[in-house]
Amino acid sequence: MDDLCAECGFRYDVDDAPAAAATIRRLAGEVAEALRTPADLATRRRPGLWSPLEYGCHLRDVFLMQRERVLTARRNSGFTPTSMGRDARVEHEGYAEQDPNDVARQLADAASLFGNVLDRLGEDWDNEMVYSWPEPQVRSLRWVAVHTVHEVQHHLRDIRDQLA
Repeated sequence: MDDLCAECGFRYDVDDAPAAAATIRRLAGEVAEALRTPADLATRRRPGLWSPLEYGCHLRDVFLMQRERVLTARRNSGFTPTSMGRDARVEHEGYAEQDPNDVARQLADAASLFGNVLDRLGEDWDNEMVYSWPEPQVRSLRWVAVHTVHEVQHHLRDIRDQLA
């Protein structure tokens, strides 16, 4: 994977990992605020993009999944997590039918839970897992933290673009 996202310009720098928890909490707060706007949040505005509400649900679930993955990697460095099934979740969990205020609250809570785990990594930052995206590759928990910052920053941009 390139160290720069061609779509949003995010630069992967694992040296930024110790600041990831604070950044994730801040950006999740911005997503939560966007989900509290009176706009139509459930409608997809362009092909190939989820709705703002669906992105909010996705990010909530990403934080919860990443939390469990990091906790497992602390106990079992080198494990291979299962896919979160991100596309199937949109329908299986009815993302577009969820209450935006509930999702905003859950998103902030999930970011806080994940941030707590990152804040407590200590000497385990270099533990690894076989991360499946974009293709299976051994990744450190530093990379996982930075990748999660990219997820929320990228999708916050997707949400804002749709609400503009």
